[in-house]
Amino acid sequence: MTDTPPLPDGYEISTDPERLDADRVHRWLSTDAYWATGRPREKQERAMAGSLNFGVYDTGSGEQVAYARVVTDHATFAWLCDVYVDPSVRGKSIGTALVGAVRDHLAPFGLRRIMLATADAHGVYAKLGFEPLADPGIWMALVFE
Repeated sequence: MTDTPPLPDGYEISTDPERLDADRVHRWLSTDAYWATGRPREKQERAMAGSLNFGVYDTGSGEQVAYARVVTDHATFAWLCDVYVDPSVRGKSIGTALVGAVRDHLAPFGLRRIMLATADAHGVYAKLGFEPLADPGIWMALVFE
């Protein structure tokens, strides 16, 4: 496992659901994330309620600047999704530090795998040990679109 890069000074990560800015997270995802464009607020709230949520916060203002969500049974499997960094703080390695913190948070559970899907951030995830599926032909999906 690769080392987790530190967050830049002035930022902190929390899994405290009370700190989440649900309005901001919904706005980010529903208007600026290709995988969630148009996601209804009620659906986002249900997703957050059933997930382990991570926020990155500016320690001075308390403002949330990034988000990640994990769906997991805390025993065998996790799906990392909805990773988003506010455009105003991109380029500071906040996303890489956030994903590393998620990975490290889940490590003690002894999960067999953490899955994710990305169209454009393979390099970010590869820095943290993620790699393409060795045998994608064994995976299937039931899609309800």
